[in-house]
Amino acid sequence: MAFYRKNIGGLHQAVRVLLGIAVAVAAFVYFTGAVAWLIALGGAGFALTGLVGYCPMCAMAGIGRGRVS
Repeated sequence: MAFYRKNIGGLHQAVRVLLGIAVAVAAFVYFTGAVAWLIALGGAGFALTGLVGYCPMCAMAGIGRGRVS
């Protein structure tokens, strides 16, 4: 039993994972030092929400699977 309910669909998850990885890689290509690491961590967090299938910001905004706002 999961402690959370998935709130993003399959296509949304795939896009998040791909964009998160792309941002993390681009951070090290275009930036150096601490800035690169901070941007890469943001990309990794974005990819992680895609892997897990749960986005806290989407949940706060009321966006999710099976919901009609």
